[in-house]
Amino acid sequence: MSTAPPSLVTLTMSPATDVSTSVPRVIPIRKLRCQPAKHDPGGGGINVARVLRRFGADPLAIYVAGGPTGELLKELIAREGVHSQAIDVSGYTREDMTVLDEGTGEQYRFVLPGPPLDERARHACLDAVAALKDASYLVASGSLPADVPDDFYADVASIAKRARTRIVLDTSGGPLAAALKAGVHIVKPNLGELRSLSGQALESEAERLLACRALVATGRAEIVALTLAERGALVVTRDSAWRLAAPPVKVVSTVGAGDSFLGAFVWGLASGHDLSVAARYGVAAGTAALLSPGTELCRRDAVERLLPQIVAEEV
Repeated sequence: MSTAPPSLVTLTMSPATDVSTSVPRVIPIRKLRCQPAKHDPGGGGINVARVLRRFGADPLAIYVAGGPTGELLKELIAREGVHSQAIDVSGYTREDMTVLDEGTGEQYRFVLPGPPLDERARHACLDAVAALKDASYLVASGSLPADVPDDFYADVASIAKRARTRIVLDTSGGPLAAALKAGVHIVKPNLGELRSLSGQALESEAERLLACRALVATGRAEIVALTLAERGALVVTRDSAWRLAAPPVKVVSTVGAGDSFLGAFVWGLASGHDLSVAARYGVAAGTAALLSPGTELCRRDAVERLLPQIVAEEV
């Protein structure tokens, strides 16, 4: 791999080793004999880095890791060919489990809490961000551990902006609201998160568009990429807005669709594509992730097949 400074960097404060399997039927009390488990590296920023790598980029994934599960996470990331910088912490990296009920096709997702991060670990992560040189985009994605202050991503955004790095944010709740006060380049809320931010029901496209434009007009984000699940996405800037419908597909797994969208979207922008084209790649990748089992995310060949079906309509 290249030894040049990374242009695309991701930050994951709540990484996980993702375990996916299936059983004939999910029922209580009885032992459920599972199919062989598949292990993938997980967590918002790590998933985005995996997608970026599949599109030919050479991202750097910064994340925290601890215990034997943390060592497994490092190994899984290396297998994906992603450069990484692990911040060692006490406690065990969390595990998540996705179980498919083969009879109903329903997916069950079990998400364990991550280890607490002390002040030393938090400062080490901020120092890693501050040490970045010539990064064009920093994607801060995923939840924060329970003991990390809500303004942590706001601090990350401030550090990134001083280095003239575009900050891309995908989180929720208090950390999302706090970071937006500091201002970000791109924010990727889903509809539930935008409703929480705006305090409105946002039942119509017009209401969603106004809520996105309010984030831009107040300087909280330059680009809002609102993901709408099976309805696609709405991408809004100060000067333009694009509606993108997602093509119907038979869903295999919903895990990682948002991360796949964001990875392909950022790749498109970093590669010099127009905003509408990058958004088409994002929707194609989010849709392609639905075709992959477990926690495999999108595959580029599936994205390229779906891309001609994605139309960006200016609103």
